[in-house]
Amino acid sequence: MTSFAAVSTFLPPSVPISELREDSPLDARQVRRFQRFYGLSAVVRAPELDEEGLLLAAASKLDGLRGQEQRVRYLVQARTFPSSRPDPAGALRRIGAELGLSEAVAFAVTGQACASGLEAVHLCGRLLAADGDPDALALVLAGEKNFTPIARCVPRSNVGGEAAAAVLVREGRAGDTDEVLGRATRTYGRFHDEVVTGEPSSTEFNKLYTEALGEVMMAACENSGIAFDDIDLIIPHNVNTISWHAVADQLDLPWERIFLDNIPVTGHCFSADPFVNYGTAGQLGRLRPGGRYLLTAVGLGATFSAMVVQH
Repeated sequence: MTSFAAVSTFLPPSVPISELREDSPLDARQVRRFQRFYGLSAVVRAPELDEEGLLLAAASKLDGLRGQEQRVRYLVQARTFPSSRPDPAGALRRIGAELGLSEAVAFAVTGQACASGLEAVHLCGRLLAADGDPDALALVLAGEKNFTPIARCVPRSNVGGEAAAAVLVREGRAGDTDEVLGRATRTYGRFHDEVVTGEPSSTEFNKLYTEALGEVMMAACENSGIAFDDIDLIIPHNVNTISWHAVADQLDLPWERIFLDNIPVTGHCFSADPFVNYGTAGQLGRLRPGGRYLLTAVGLGATFSAMVVQH
């Protein structure tokens, strides 16, 4: 059993996508398409912060970490891109030193692209369970800079944002406030070339996407021992609204059961998306005690992941 001991997020100011044309591959026609059909009007950007600063901004708001620093055994960065700097491990070590995590082993989780965040939480839960220390913790950090054109915009899919999230993970206990009930993941490796080349998604992948996402969501519910109808709210990744329309149609899912408030104003913030949305939903009073929430993520390459959390 794994639980979120605490979740914190950092969202810098939103910038209209019409103002991003100088630092992204968007032209005027693509801007109109994203606005009208994909539900994207703005994205969060933090030009004054590097990636370390972005992650520290989220972690510094993690009240549950204060006074518990010596209990953190693992400091894990969930990455969409293998690296955005010559020494990614050094950056993570510096973050650990800044946070006072002297006992933590630091490493990154990647290979599942934007699904790496949910996978990192699961991995930390398994590591903590194997350690056998009921008081041990792990800290997962997610969020990246838009350091290349393909990171800033994937044509006909999304525009990248620069939010960050910090998730304090522990081995679950009865009565925990955010208990992971179950999860599921599926990898379709034949689409790995789309990550390497940066080409627009293939027709085959677009056809698979809706079916595969619906299947992994159902599988996560089954793994949790609950019915899909028992889910109070779906906490999605912020690719665009048009893809979620397709998923909702396939699953006969009422639109109001998907939390889409952030898509128009944050853009797609890589593996931080589900945690950012979980935090925002909580701030808006959309999470109720005992409620069950389905977090989702899809990473190019292609990994589909879903996790059920009881609040």
